[in-house]
Amino acid sequence: METVGRMAGVSQVTVSRALSDPSKVSPATLKRIQEAIAVTGFVPNALAGALASRKSKLISALVPSITNIVYSAMVKAFSDRMRGHGYQILLSETGFDPHEEERLISTHLSRRPDAIMLTGIHHTAQARKMLLGTGLPVVELWDITDTPIDLCVGFSHIGAGRGVAEFAIGAGYRTAGTVSAGDERALRRKDAFAAEFLKAAGSPVDEVNFEGPASLARGREGLRLLLEEKGFERGVIFCSSDLLAHGVLIEAAARGLRVPDQIAVVGFGDQDFAQHVAPSLTTVRVDRASLGMAAADAILARFEGGETPAVTDLGFEIIRRGSA
Repeated sequence: METVGRMAGVSQVTVSRALSDPSKVSPATLKRIQEAIAVTGFVPNALAGALASRKSKLISALVPSITNIVYSAMVKAFSDRMRGHGYQILLSETGFDPHEEERLISTHLSRRPDAIMLTGIHHTAQARKMLLGTGLPVVELWDITDTPIDLCVGFSHIGAGRGVAEFAIGAGYRTAGTVSAGDERALRRKDAFAAEFLKAAGSPVDEVNFEGPASLARGREGLRLLLEEKGFERGVIFCSSDLLAHGVLIEAAARGLRVPDQIAVVGFGDQDFAQHVAPSLTTVRVDRASLGMAAADAILARFEGGETPAVTDLGFEIIRRGSA
């Protein structure tokens, strides 16, 4: 700032004033300062400004995976809304590991963000303690609970599982299987589906559960295991993601199974490819963009001192297509 001031013919204090509140300097002076900044390539010290204003203009966002379209779509909508209000996003990937999330929360808090966005509602006790101790706005996205840390925006995963079971029973299916990835929310959906289907149809649900993330290969392997090891012959298969469901469809086609006559398939997420596979995929749709924007709006309302509900449930929708 001293160099910029010398070039513009003003004091360092005037440069600082022009950067923090341009309305406090004359247009002519501001123009000279901006020209000097352009020549020097000067980048203002945002950390120093944050210490003075107690605002970093940074929002932390922690997601399980940056390559999964479900999470990336939410973060994009969240980020777009926050950037429109002058905030930038610090993004980290937790990998579905609560202890890694705890470590990253500590790291992010050391950067003094103005708010934190988390994925899900289940965190370690130490993570909750750190977050509650900061007094910062915290929004838990992609899930709902009666006891959020601060704010939560999402939908009921248990409700989604039950909803698919009700859909399957209503469509006339009396036997069912599941293929699920290992993350905690996927397992809750699977358990809710299995319990509701058993109660309504009177038949237990055959399950294949993978510890890792969803993939086409695991979808194919899931159907193989249902057929060859679980004795599954016909009925509906609920998959914890559209990716697994697509793998099931591929394996069914390779085996000459008729979908949905012999094997019906329901996915989760309504990803872009879901309506274009053959047959088109019946799935659970969650408005990811609306979730991200609602989470941003909840934080912004908290910044402005406005009233915002602790829990925002945006629900889900079952999209019936050709696979079931």
